Amino acid sequence: MSRFFSNFVYMLEKIGQFIIDAAELLCGYPLFFLLIGGGLYLFLSSGAVSLRRLPAAVGELRKKTDGQEGQISSAQALASVVAATIGLGNIAGVAIALVMGGPGAIFWMWVSALVGMATKYHEGVLAIMYKGKDDTGKPQGGPMHIIEQGLGPKWKPLAKFFAIAGLFGTMCIMNANQLTEAFMTTFTRPESIASSDFLSGIGSVVGLANDGVYRLLFGCAIAVIVAVVILGGIKRIANVASVMVPFMVGLYFLMVLYIILTNLGDVPAVFQRIFSEAFNLRAGFGALAGIAIIGARRAALVNDAGIGTASIMHGASRNNNPVREGLVAMLGPSIDSGLVCTLTAVAILLCGNIDVEGVKGLEVAMKAFGNAIPYGDILLMFIVVCFAMSSMFSYSFYGTTCATYLFGTRIGKYYAWFFLASLVVFAIVPIEAAVGACDLFYALMAIPTMIAVLSLSPKVRKATREYFAKK
Repeated sequence: MSRFFSNFVYMLEKIGQFIIDAAELLCGYPLFFLLIGGGLYLFLSSGAVSLRRLPAAVGELRKKTDGQEGQISSAQALASVVAATIGLGNIAGVAIALVMGGPGAIFWMWVSALVGMATKYHEGVLAIMYKGKDDTGKPQGGPMHIIEQGLGPKWKPLAKFFAIAGLFGTMCIMNANQLTEAFMTTFTRPESIASSDFLSGIGSVVGLANDGVYRLLFGCAIAVIVAVVILGGIKRIANVASVMVPFMVGLYFLMVLYIILTNLGDVPAVFQRIFSEAFNLRAGFGALAGIAIIGARRAALVNDAGIGTASIMHGASRNNNPVREGLVAMLGPSIDSGLVCTLTAVAILLCGNIDVEGVKGLEVAMKAFGNAIPYGDILLMFIVVCFAMSSMFSYSFYGTTCATYLFGTRIGKYYAWFFLASLVVFAIVPIEAAVGACDLFYALMAIPTMIAVLSLSPKVRKATREYFAKK
């Protein structure tokens, strides 16, 4: 058994290096221009829909969609999407942007949020306009149905390409890995792990060092917790997300509000720095680097705009009006990339230190909250756990939908077990391999999604004009 696990870990290392190399080749600025450049085109061609129609989008949340074809309401779809997108990127990613680009980088994050909202609007409209069904007749959404119905049957290979990439891109690779890393850093000491007889005993059986055994056990614990939710299906995921998302965002808001009120005199200076440094050389380069990390290779993890996963969830909505669903969908980036990222930036700039060596993220944020609030780093760790877990709940549904499209419901339902096993695996692998895998599969998902969204954007503009002309 020991030799089996040793060979398995060695194989993972080889696969991990291949994934890192492939990610470096396919990702970076090409992905940046595809997501941000394509999103900017959608923003301009739609007449700045994410600005002009924001009040209408907020109003849509108060409308009911009960009794129409679908599995969940529009509000539940939005909560589930936000549950997936709010994660470590909103905390660690913002800290990285501040460290690399200074306060001015936050201004460009706001700009990218507006761009992301326009992309999400188009995805939401198309998710209902080209809603599909599985082999049992249950409504389904996603880029695969948008491509097959919107672009035509001859584009079906591209739809399958997205679904295959989605099987792996929705496995919560980073969340499992970084949640394990954050828990180890916060609640354990390296020497206590190294000297643990319990871990050594298991390690002698499975052929792993003590820290590897710790990661293995923690990964198993994550999988058990996630299983309780995701094996109940989309309705249980939506119900949990509807409670969890407002709670965790509200708690995070209260923590930042405390920091603001106790440092009220310094708040104007923070926003002054954000705007004044938004266009200087340091902020220009750093903001570009921050958007390339959070935007092209990281913002795909922050708001999923252009990746296609949101259209999977919104396609399950009971809403039968494409424009109404698009309005709800575009609120997602305003919450995660707008509100939550701004809260993180303000807290760090008030109480943290961004003049550190190297590229650091979560460590900078936790020190800032620890400086401002008694046990603030522990509270932030609790928030991080909630963010990471909520992402896993929603992403399991995305992967299951892709599997169902490819293999049918009879086989697709077993994807949930594959997803749970992946949480254990990615809790063990090195961070470089986890980052590379996320980047690679997200890039592969973005290519077919953006091809479809950009090609079908005229239909979205037409539906938008007709909807608001009637109103």
